Amino acid sequence: MNIEYSIVKIADREQIISLYKQAGWWSNSDNADTSFVDRIVSGTFAFAVAKDGDKIVGMGRAISDSISDAYIQDVTVLEEYRKKGIGSGIIKLIVRTLRQRGISWIGLI
Repeated sequence: MNIEYSIVKIADREQIISLYKQAGWWSNSDNADTSFVDRIVSGTFAFAVAKDGDKIVGMGRAISDSISDAYIQDVTVLEEYRKKGIGSGIIKLIVRTLRQRGISWIGLI
């Protein structure tokens, strides 16, 4: 398994929705118009994905004022990929990205 981590502004919508569903944050009865997921990814200060080949196996994001504060949220990993350090890898990438951009206060939701 070769997991690659990256900060993105575009991600496969259905794979992101699948992660939200598996985490229990989205149900089949939620909004039928899923296009807002693209705006979540593109509009988030730092949206991280972990990929195994073309498959998105984990994600997390940071919301920030772009000056001093940020909150990390929505960190999840597909069930079959858990307990392999992928969630930690996502958090480390987000924290490193925030620090590089001068964000010094980071909270985890």
